[in-house]
Amino acid sequence: MSLAQVHYTSAAPGDEGAAGRFTAVGPGVSGALLAEIEPLVRYELPDGVPERPSDGELRALPQAFGYFTLSDGSRLVVRSAPVRDTGGTGAGVRFHAHAVHLPPGVPLPGDRLPVEAWRSPHWVAVTPGGATPDPLSLPPGPAAVSEGLDDFAVSRGPWLAAVLADLRRASDAEAAGRPVALVERQCADVARWLGLASVTLPRESAERLTFTTYTRRPESSASRVVGVGPEDAGAARAAGLRVHECAGPAPAGSTGDVWATTAARVWRSRSPELFREARELPGEPFAAGPLAVTALCAGVTLGPDERAAAAGWAADRPYALDAKRTGQLVEAIASPGIDDRTGPEFDAAGRLFGALEGHCPASVTAPLAAMLVTEAVRGGNGSLELPRRDAFAGPEGAEVAERLGPEILTELADTVGSRSVARTVQLLRVARLLGVDGTESLPGVVDRLAPALLAETSAAAHEGPPGFAPALLELLDEQFEVRTALLGALDRIAPQDPGAVARFLERVALPFTGTQALPHLRMCAEVPEAMATLGGDRAAVWHRVLRAAGLSPFAEPLVLRTAVGLVWEDRAPTVEEARLLLDAATSDSHRVAGTWARLVDAALSTSTAGTSATGTSATGTSATGTDEAARLAHDLLRGFPAEIGGRERAGLLLLDLVRELRTGAPEPGWAERVRTLCAQAEPVEPALRERAHAALVERLLAPDRPGAELYDFVHGADAELIAAYDRTARTASVRARLRTQPAYAADCFTVWTAHPHAGRAWPPVAAALLNDVLRPAVRGMSAEDVAEVEATVGRTGSSGRADAFRNWNRSSTLGRLGRRIAGRVRRG
Repeated sequence: MSLAQVHYTSAAPGDEGAAGRFTAVGPGVSGALLAEIEPLVRYELPDGVPERPSDGELRALPQAFGYFTLSDGSRLVVRSAPVRDTGGTGAGVRFHAHAVHLPPGVPLPGDRLPVEAWRSPHWVAVTPGGATPDPLSLPPGPAAVSEGLDDFAVSRGPWLAAVLADLRRASDAEAAGRPVALVERQCADVARWLGLASVTLPRESAERLTFTTYTRRPESSASRVVGVGPEDAGAARAAGLRVHECAGPAPAGSTGDVWATTAARVWRSRSPELFREARELPGEPFAAGPLAVTALCAGVTLGPDERAAAAGWAADRPYALDAKRTGQLVEAIASPGIDDRTGPEFDAAGRLFGALEGHCPASVTAPLAAMLVTEAVRGGNGSLELPRRDAFAGPEGAEVAERLGPEILTELADTVGSRSVARTVQLLRVARLLGVDGTESLPGVVDRLAPALLAETSAAAHEGPPGFAPALLELLDEQFEVRTALLGALDRIAPQDPGAVARFLERVALPFTGTQALPHLRMCAEVPEAMATLGGDRAAVWHRVLRAAGLSPFAEPLVLRTAVGLVWEDRAPTVEEARLLLDAATSDSHRVAGTWARLVDAALSTSTAGTSATGTSATGTSATGTDEAARLAHDLLRGFPAEIGGRERAGLLLLDLVRELRTGAPEPGWAERVRTLCAQAEPVEPALRERAHAALVERLLAPDRPGAELYDFVHGADAELIAAYDRTARTASVRARLRTQPAYAADCFTVWTAHPHAGRAWPPVAAALLNDVLRPAVRGMSAEDVAEVEATVGRTGSSGRADAFRNWNRSSTLGRLGRRIAGRVRRG
């Protein structure tokens, strides 16, 4: 089929206001299309062109070869070239554009790509005779694309991957990204880039790649690929194009596009025929896997990302390659000369081995198996999918075992260096694969592995199973002896930190349903469900967890420690709970388990609720809890006399003294014992100190207290104790007793006036109590009660003391009488 052609020539010198004109238009090209074509065929000379260039200089000027899509779906292939102006003086430079119009769906002759018309000898620089040229065929030039492309690709090695990646994006039918600008000194090199693209890309992608090899205005170009000279690179960059300065220094860094990187390596190996072979394999058009597989089978050296892509593709399609190419691929991936393998590459190789195992002879997959276990031992890659044991049944396995066995045993026996859980698990699994006997080192390995499991699980920031969990469970499933030893080690350390073991078992479901007793592990596994079912009833949770052990605390006291640690991990038991624990086992069992310390904590922490002298706490609660704590303290001091010492013993003794002060007959020297025990219990809890002081002064304020205790208290000059006495004496209960019990009022008058020279702390407190507490109480009594107070003071003291009370009371009466008279005078 003949194609319509168009010729356009720039305006002659002196033609004002015109850029150029169409000199010939073939049939079928409408005027509307000509308006759209005109800006596409214009040409602008580069800077610095001589006014009268020589023939050589004229030939050196760039030619704009372009391929465009028009609004009606038709396409245009055009060459715009500078020509000498033969009119006038014959010295100027004009340009001539020769275009071929391709109607929708009509290809170039021979079904060639547009770029293949680049070197056609049929491009002309003059308008043919006649106003309308005859339709002419435009066969492509000889070897238009393939000639010299290998050398060009090698010369542009540093830019290959990045440019091919952008050309692929530019050819995407859905792409709406920025155009690509190729900066070259020669426009022919831009055409060669497009030639590389026509070979590398699938045909439909290459046909979508509109381009121009030269423009001075990249910002206004309608093409997806534009060629610019170095002087216009800045303008292209300012316009937001994706600029590749192939005429400048080599770029640094990687593109991150595995397909483009693979394609670049194929070009540098001068093997463009591999692109056609790769397109025959299944997969997406720009998937790296088919191209990487084809390249590796042809002996092309690839990098780790490309090898990983090849292995991953083949793992997903183990039947896509014949036996020969499968062997070539395995040999290339497992080559011993490769020293830059990465974790993802090993993971892909492991998947490939799993896909080929059982499908190919062992002799084919043996290199992969050897590579994987070698990496597992020497590279420390704990995430590898290891081969099955039968992969090493032949001579290849014996050779690998002989090489790696000593290294495995040496590392497993090392108890000094740090080794992760994943590493230990991997070494144990590889040892079994290769038949390496590690029986002697197993006890030490599991003793080190068990606490490491807890530590790494606790350190993991995310929820859910830790990363080593799948491999660990596979190890325990594969090796009975390791499972037995590891579960036993975890059961032994569970009493030391049962909470950590319970949290570990929540995230890693270990298989311990066999015949091993494992009482502590069973308790740790039971506690989450028990807490979820029984809620806040910690006593019930404790009973259920203890039953899960299957052992009595009398037979195995350590189950007490595990149960207490699970239920009261971050808190002390209450007094009631501590009483339950104390009664659940003998003191010997608690002594062996070490749980007596938790009971001490319960007694001391319960004592910090803080009670007033009335037996009520600051929050309004009764002192029953304190009394229970004091009774618990008494029992603990009897049950564990040798274990409890230091400030804890002093605190418990202080609690026991509070009990004796309130309910019994403590040994003499109350005040001194309170002071001494508070000092020994330092840092004593403020609430416990307050309780001890309150119990002491309540007893000192009682009518039946021994006089010697009161004397010691007053002359001890302890400011804190005297202040507590003052606070208690001012409470409502004491004031009520003073008003209603004359004998008690007489006793307090005697005490508060008996020691006027007892240090500095007591006299002002006693004087204030006489005025602020006793005087209002006596003032409110009847005359008979006041007389009884006076008589009681005289009987229990002396006649002088009775006179003192009479004078003290008279001064109060006179004071009241004087105030009444003064009031009457003011009213008069």
